[in-house]
Amino acid sequence: MAANLHGSVERLLMSELASTQPIPPTTAPERLLHPDTHALRRPDVAAYKMHETGEEVTWAQLQDRSQRCARLLRSFGVGVGGGIAMLLDNHPRFLELCWAAQRSGLYFTPISWHSTASEVVYIVENSGASVLFTSSKFAAVAEAAAVHLPGITLLSVDEPFGTFGSYLEARDGQAAGPLEDEQFGDDMLYTSGTTGRPKGVRRPLTGDPIDRYPDLYLLYARTGFDERAVHHSAGPLYHASPLHTTMVAMTFGGTVVLADHFEAESALELLSTHGVTHSNWVPTHFVRMLRLSRDVRDSYDLSSLELVIHGAAPCPVWAKVEMIDWVGPIVLEYYGGSEGFGSCLISSAEWLAHRGSVGRSTEGTIHILDEETKNELPIGEIGLVYFESRANMAYHGDDEKTAAVRTKQGWATLGDIGHIDADGYLYLADRRADLIITGGVNVYPREVEERLLEHPLIADAAVIGIADAEFGERVHAIVETSGPIGDPAAFAADVIAHCRETLAKFKCPRGVDVVDDLPRQENGKLYKRLLKDQYRAVAGGAPQ
Repeated sequence: MAANLHGSVERLLMSELASTQPIPPTTAPERLLHPDTHALRRPDVAAYKMHETGEEVTWAQLQDRSQRCARLLRSFGVGVGGGIAMLLDNHPRFLELCWAAQRSGLYFTPISWHSTASEVVYIVENSGASVLFTSSKFAAVAEAAAVHLPGITLLSVDEPFGTFGSYLEARDGQAAGPLEDEQFGDDMLYTSGTTGRPKGVRRPLTGDPIDRYPDLYLLYARTGFDERAVHHSAGPLYHASPLHTTMVAMTFGGTVVLADHFEAESALELLSTHGVTHSNWVPTHFVRMLRLSRDVRDSYDLSSLELVIHGAAPCPVWAKVEMIDWVGPIVLEYYGGSEGFGSCLISSAEWLAHRGSVGRSTEGTIHILDEETKNELPIGEIGLVYFESRANMAYHGDDEKTAAVRTKQGWATLGDIGHIDADGYLYLADRRADLIITGGVNVYPREVEERLLEHPLIADAAVIGIADAEFGERVHAIVETSGPIGDPAAFAADVIAHCRETLAKFKCPRGVDVVDDLPRQENGKLYKRLLKDQYRAVAGGAPQ
């Protein structure tokens, strides 16, 4: 095991996270504190650091800058319940803007920097944001969007350009000190849009003080975060999990280390250099780090690691096994969604006893329902996964969508298919929208993708159903490779044979295409809708 069992890790391994008993529901921890508290206690300690540039922002600087930004937003007429949008990468000003909105009673909406101008316009308008922040790095897209956003205040967090003025100059012109009407603000994130247009997830604001936090933060209450923690999230902050784990780490007083992008060996160098204790990943990161040679992996000191959190996408069983073998039984998996309907957690020890599970519910009850009748199914039978949830959430501006994910009892679904075992552990089969029906038989792409990723030359894989005159749909694989494959036909035959070693014939791909890059987001989710549209648009199922 790469991580040495020094005292802090030993304490963790003896904790509930390493127990084979299910992790109990969380309760409000005492250590969740607003950054203002850390600014009073440890003003000169780094709240966050930028890995590539070495820039550090202390707790005192974060407090001052977020307070001035809050005053700036009020000066623009953005009152409680209003909103801002941010088209930014992991920029040093990103977290400053989040905490400014959080202390102002505002909604803050990060936008993927991969977005087109029309997508930016849609999210800004749909969210009701009054201010759009960006940087000169995204000037072309931002300017193209700005043409269609009359009345929106436009600011650049670095060099001003075009219609975007200087945020820093405007911020520094504000008086120091907190707003007179500080109250809790919240994020308003947009679903990934892998199966349709993104929907804004909006929770009602409560008017609570700024040191009140969403219930979903309590998911992390037993993860060992504290003031000596060093946290790194390997994804972009516009995604829910990186954003939430980062802000949670800060409420516990931990220092956050941000990186511009993910690259497998660079990620190991970051962990080693900064002595990272807590980290957040998606399975794609695991696969790419595991593809590094053992010599390369062993050349980095990961002994500081105490917790490796992952979720957001299915993790192949082989990758999870190898990660636990590499870093030790400190791998914690979560399952949930931006909607906050419900969540599951599972420790390494639990997972090894329930391989493939995403854990037990951290709150409330999981129900598996028949898709058509909505009747509850027996243990072990596959159906739509519903959470008996207290979450008061709506898809902004879409009452029909909000109603569609709830039952008459008020239970809510994220659209996943799965089953529970006799001990209450949840196992996911796939997304309902991705289910393939071939010859009247259900095929769950996740199962096939996990087998494909065990092939030594496959670095990433997607499985979709494409039109078939005889069977309705046929199973088709699209893969990225980690090296040269030689003859494509021979490679495809080898991949299909590899699948047939462990999967029933009807589940195996009948065709294999090799691509340079799959349309995968940094949060690990595949844009399968794009793949399906691409194949659907071309006769014969071959992509353009």
